[in-house]
Amino acid sequence: MGHDITGHNINGKEIAYAQFSMGNYNATILYSLLDADKYNAGVSGSGDTTTFSVQQMDKALDVFKKLCNNGDSTLLKNESLSWDEKQILNFLLNCSATAQEEGNVTVCFG
Repeated sequence: MGHDITGHNINGKEIAYAQFSMGNYNATILYSLLDADKYNAGVSGSGDTTTFSVQQMDKALDVFKKLCNNGDSTLLKNESLSWDEKQILNFLLNCSATAQEEGNVTVCFG
């Protein structure tokens, strides 16, 4: 069991992936950033899919940047980030870029 959260573009191609074991509290951080706590089934995601707008993804990314590094544009290169924090950041960056390009992004909480 665990949380396998994937982002998909308009054609259904996977563009982002984050994986957490069932006991990893960092999964709850990603759910919270996306305001998607209802998709957290505890030991895994609910299996549901939803769509996020550009504004929702940008908000999640902005909050994460402020939590980690006060919005520093070099955040991705920051060596003080844990592996899970980097995974969350990459997930948000990829989903945000897709939403910017296509108008929204689909996320599956598995």
